[in-house]
Amino acid sequence: MEAFRQAVVNTLERRLFYIPSFKIYRGVAGLYDYGPPGCAVKSNVLAFWRQHFVLEENMLEVDCPCVTPEVVLKASGHVDKFTDLMVKDEKTGTCYRADHLLKDFCKEKLEKDPKITEEKAAEFKHVIAVLDEFSAEELGSKIKEYGITAPDTKNPLSAPYPFNLMFQTSIGPSGVSPGYMRPETAQGIFVNFKDLYYYNGNKLPFAAAQIGQAFRNEISPRQGLLRVREFTLAEIEHFVDPEDKSHPKFSEVANLEFLMFPRQDQVSGQSARIIRLGEAVSGGIVNNETLGYFIGRVYLFLTYLGIDKERLRFRQHLANEMAHYAADCWDAEIECSYGWIECVGIADRSAYDLRAHTDKSGVPLVAAEKFAEPIEVEKLVITPVKKELGLAFKGNQKMVVEALEAMGEKEAMEMKATLETKGEVEFQVCTLGKDVTIKKNMVTISKEKKKEHQRVFTPSVIEPSFGIGRIIYCLYEHSFYTRPSKGGDEQLNVFRFPPLVAPIKCTVFPLVQNQQYEEVAKRIAKSLTAAGISYKIDITGTSIGKRYARTDELGVPLAITVDSTTSVTLRERDSKQQIRVSLEEVASVVKEVTDGLNTWNDVLWKYPTHSAAATED
Repeated sequence: MEAFRQAVVNTLERRLFYIPSFKIYRGVAGLYDYGPPGCAVKSNVLAFWRQHFVLEENMLEVDCPCVTPEVVLKASGHVDKFTDLMVKDEKTGTCYRADHLLKDFCKEKLEKDPKITEEKAAEFKHVIAVLDEFSAEELGSKIKEYGITAPDTKNPLSAPYPFNLMFQTSIGPSGVSPGYMRPETAQGIFVNFKDLYYYNGNKLPFAAAQIGQAFRNEISPRQGLLRVREFTLAEIEHFVDPEDKSHPKFSEVANLEFLMFPRQDQVSGQSARIIRLGEAVSGGIVNNETLGYFIGRVYLFLTYLGIDKERLRFRQHLANEMAHYAADCWDAEIECSYGWIECVGIADRSAYDLRAHTDKSGVPLVAAEKFAEPIEVEKLVITPVKKELGLAFKGNQKMVVEALEAMGEKEAMEMKATLETKGEVEFQVCTLGKDVTIKKNMVTISKEKKKEHQRVFTPSVIEPSFGIGRIIYCLYEHSFYTRPSKGGDEQLNVFRFPPLVAPIKCTVFPLVQNQQYEEVAKRIAKSLTAAGISYKIDITGTSIGKRYARTDELGVPLAITVDSTTSVTLRERDSKQQIRVSLEEVASVVKEVTDGLNTWNDVLWKYPTHSAAATED
């Protein structure tokens, strides 16, 4: 696997798909530049993402700033909780992720220690399985128990401590307005919910989408494009009524069958298995139709890009992995030389995000369902008696009033019953951090019947979140293969990109350096440009075989060889088959194949085949 990965990475860097950023200054870990073919692949992937999701689902696309005020990320929980546990080399100060060191130690022992006992092997496997649950103290205890030291120097390590992964900045020259580089694009959508809901005609469900840069100050980035400090996210927030998570188009994906890895299978030690999506939803494995619909759409998106369906699975989060507010969460994981890598997260985040921003901003981020006829409902009414509360609590009155008004129905009715029987009750006020005594004359609690014309509620959100760089790297590995040259003396590298994502759709080669052929090549180039097809002309004097090999290594699906002034040879990358096509038709044939209107096999029978003996490899 490591040799294969090295071959892929060497080819990608040599052909400038991507390179370490600031290379002449020895680079910076976790930062990479995309070169011309890498930019083209990324652009094609994002164009297809827009077509497959934004256009197909009629989504509302937004573009929000990368710099985010602290108050927004305080409300979302990122300021307090967006952390990893870190350890330091006590002598050099070099930092490492504590869980990575422990995981690497256990994996190395399992893979390379021939003397390991069954009992110890089981212990290491258990540690890897529950690593995400470890507290700082538990991680530190294991690191100490196993004698793990700094990988580079073998120096002792500090105790683990939390490190916030966000890049901090300040907005404006005074430095009094703190901000952060956003760690995800989702918050920009949530804070704009009210305006987007209005733009959508005050109708649910609807989805908003955003493509943009996100930033995470990784402690010790590794694994190339898979773990970086600046990356592109494409995220969707699909807002839906929490009481109706059906989807009108679910039947379009219900019959898809693919590898799924439900929670119970993981816990019982089974492997991922092929499940029909409709059965997963109806059987309660997937929480609801809308979540299931997006799982199906993500599967189609990834396989159309060229991800191998045999090495793609949807893994359900275990109970200890899920956020407390999530109703269900699945990761699209792609297998590559680094193992199974999470590339897309598809989560039902319930109403957590909109509620959090409502509470912090004071602006209600809610939707309404209007009733055809008014309905009578029984409403809880809590009326604090501010005069009495002011006498009793003085400067703390406001916090006690807010806590009383925020009570849920069950707690309020229990308080009412206690006040009626005992005359007073102990009541916890979180903002004060203590219990206070509430007396009967301080609050009135009742239920009143009212007529309502609408139901006001906070929408739930289904969130598919795509790590574009991760998807692209896995696509590189899934597309890469080698084949022997014609003489059999060397292995030639090939990327079998589908035309959809190929960085260049075709190349144009005059067979020999000849003014007539070069004029024909220019005419073809002009017709390709008019058809909107990316191409590259190669008029170097090298052999046609070497020129084919160069473009195969870039993943170019089709090559046009100009070997006469009336017709040309059109060659397909993977089969190496060739056909004769007239000058007038060649651009339209290339467009049909690269736009997916026809396959290579569709056009193969329409045109005479051409012997490759004289030109190939």
